[in-house]
Amino acid sequence: MHLIAGVDEAGRGPLAGPVVVAAVILDPARPISGLDDSKKLSERKRDALYPLIIERALAWHIEHVEADEIDRLNILQATLAGMRRSLQGLAVAPAHALIDGNRLPDGLPCPATAIIGGDASEPAISAASILAKVARDARMRELHAHYPHYGFDRHKGYPSPLHLAALHAHGPCPQHRRSYAPVRRALEIAREG
Repeated sequence: MHLIAGVDEAGRGPLAGPVVVAAVILDPARPISGLDDSKKLSERKRDALYPLIIERALAWHIEHVEADEIDRLNILQATLAGMRRSLQGLAVAPAHALIDGNRLPDGLPCPATAIIGGDASEPAISAASILAKVARDARMRELHAHYPHYGFDRHKGYPSPLHLAALHAHGPCPQHRRSYAPVRRALEIAREG
């Protein structure tokens, strides 16, 4: 059987928390209906599909790339590193990987194709996008328990007015990406204050 892995990420745009990358090899004998780009699905639908993907996939792996690595590498390179590690972490080696986007990481364990909009057109990438999004949202709810005044459970680290106001009022926490302009500005204000 020619095993194909789908790879996608969640969380490139937020000011805080990890970028989460998932790789999934679907089992053709155990199809999952309703797969789509995670952004097009309701939270309830994503949460319902997540355990089905975990249960029915031939292999899956979720990789968290933390804020300090994002700051060290930059978000593009951190995302590409997460894609490489998610494929390397699969319990079954794929023959080929389909990666959402227009860039392929170096050093992949198999040949790969970049597909713009692949999360809406390739079921394995859709499955990966759902795992990445649900895992990241869960992580942001965990971070909310440690840093409740930022509202991570509501905006998941994205630069919403609520988040920007909290960042201005409290300064950044250790989970904020210091290489992102709004976080840098908040740090400068905190130093000056």
